[in-house]
Amino acid sequence: MKARHADECELLEQLPNIGPSIAADLRLLGVQHPRELAARDAFQLYQALCHRTGKRQDPCVLDTFIAATDFMRGAEPRPWWTYTAERKARYGNV
Repeated sequence: MKARHADECELLEQLPNIGPSIAADLRLLGVQHPRELAARDAFQLYQALCHRTGKRQDPCVLDTFIAATDFMRGAEPRPWWTYTAERKARYGNV
């Protein structure tokens, strides 16, 4: 069941937009609990994942990280693709 508010999240998979694969990526980066995302930078997470896996990740992974960090800071849940324009404006081509 997906959380509607940040305080409902106990597992990464409860975050909107986060399934088993992205949850595994976050754990690979040392994120164990959703509340940790409130203090993390989505772009740094994305860069760390690219470095850790040795390959460029799809930019929608960054959109998903932005969505997750934003949600854990108190934003309403939004689909990850609503963050694409923001990502392009802030980071250009990643």
